[in-house]
This record gives sequence, structure tokens and C-alpha cells, in this order.
Amino acid sequence: MADTRPDVPVVSKRAARRAKQREANPMRAEKMHRLRLEKPLPPLPLSRELPRLNIGCSGWFYWDWKGLFYPTQMPTSQWFPYYAESFDTVEINASFYSWPTQAGVKAWMKDLPDTPFVFTVKANELITHVKRFEDTETLVKDFGYVADILGEHMGCLLFQLPPSARYSSGLLRTIVAQMEPGRRNVVEFRHASWWNEDVYAAFRDAGIIFCACSGPKLPDDMIKTADEVYVRFHGVDAWYKYRYSEDQMRDWARRIADSGAKRVWAYFNNDYDGNAIDNAHQLRAMLEQMGVGR
Repeated sequence: MADTRPDVPVVSKRAARRAKQREANPMRAEKMHRLRLEKPLPPLPLSRELPRLNIGCSGWFYWDWKGLFYPTQMPTSQWFPYYAESFDTVEINASFYSWPTQAGVKAWMKDLPDTPFVFTVKANELITHVKRFEDTETLVKDFGYVADILGEHMGCLLFQLPPSARYSSGLLRTIVAQMEPGRRNVVEFRHASWWNEDVYAAFRDAGIIFCACSGPKLPDDMIKTADEVYVRFHGVDAWYKYRYSEDQMRDWARRIADSGAKRVWAYFNNDYDGNAIDNAHQLRAMLEQMGVGR
């Protein structure tokens, strides 16, 4: 039975859930490892046709979106189909906390619309935060099986490092060496030391996409290390609790357009108060007006 005492803070329940997920991740990864070996799936070529403009939110299941975006009486089982009517892509963040199962990945695709829909999937923290890419070559391949299950609906694999991971040439070499060729790999850093020419050059040589990041105390440079660009919007003054102004969105739209990228990936993680929804629609409209994605 759940503890309903008023003095038990919600944050403690969340921490307990996170700890339980972290404990289960190695077992879930091992199951996917066995599945990958027993039932290999051929990855689709990167050259396959995908939308040139991919703009959405970092997740779709937020309780405070009820009444703001989702109709008040709509059951949560209908939230994703409703989201997919407004956006043609989503960035899966839940996979960072809980290693996905085959059934879970297939469930994402259950209620897809007839129009093309693409998932970007964030790599599990077991790789990036717990082991920090140390001896994770097999784990990276196992997580890549998620992309193979998604097939034509797969976009990017996003690897986000923790803020405590500072730049080192050794870690850079390790990361680059473990990114699987044939995947659309994106790496997001949370420490400013990674914004340097050595990183950009290594990523260009390997075809890895450097994640441009709008977040507090991080460089907001529009970095392009591949034919495609990827931007995550977390907020400027505060993480997640931020609404971008029209001028800020127009500035980002100009910089994205000026990058000359053949494909754009942009996801909004400023989910509080539904700001991500409005800012995502705003950026798409601006880029389309500039002719990006045609």
C-alpha cells in the first residue's frame, strides 16, 4: 500500500522510483542483449527519406498539460495520439531512466497516425551517467536495438553526459569510438568545456551530431558537425520552467537557417505550463516562413 502520510514529500517518492529503475536497468539491458543476439534486425540506412524539419517536445506525458493541451476529460491513454496530431516527432526521455523493453518500444508505435512520425530516443543513464562510457561498447549496441525495433519510425539516438563530466581527450576518444556507424548519433554535453574545436573536429570526422543546447550557464552556440543539426531547448534562466520569447525564437530560427543543415531536429524540454508546446509550434512556423525544410 502506498504511503499516504502528508509528511512524505513527493520528491522522496520520485527518488525511490528512480532508485528502483536504476536497479532494474542492468537486468533490462541484459534481456535486450539476448534479444539482439537471438533476433537481429537490420538497421535501416541513414540515407532513407525522413522529414527535413523535425520539431517536437521532449516527451508527451506531463500532468500539467491536462487542460492546457490535452482536453480535461481525455483519458491518458489517448494523450499520445492527440500529441501526434499536432507534432510529427517526439524525443523519448523516459528511456534515460528506465531501459526500454521490446514490448514498451512497440507500444510507442501502437497509435501512430497515418502521417510519418519519428522518435528520437535518449540513451539510458546506465551508459552515460553510471558507467560514463567505461566498457560500454556492448551496452551501446544493445541500446541501439531500440532503433532497429522502431525501424522506419526511428530518428536519432541521443547520448547526454552529466554536468560533472568535463572535457578530456581520453573521454572524447572513448565516446567517438563507441558510437555505432550507421546510426544517427547525437551527443549532448552539460559542461562548457566540451564546446571546443577538438570536439567539433572529432565529431565531424565520425559523422556525430553535436547537440546545440539552450540551457542555463551553457554556451548557446549553433554548432554544426554533420549535415544535420540538433537543438535542445531547456530554458535560459531556469531549467524547464521557462518560456522563450518571440524574439528569442526568431534568433534561433535565423541561426538554424543560416547553418545550412539539410535536416533539423529540435526538441523543447521546457515542459512546465505547456511552454514547450507553444515554443515548438512557434519555431516550426518561423523556419517554414524562412523556407527551411522545403
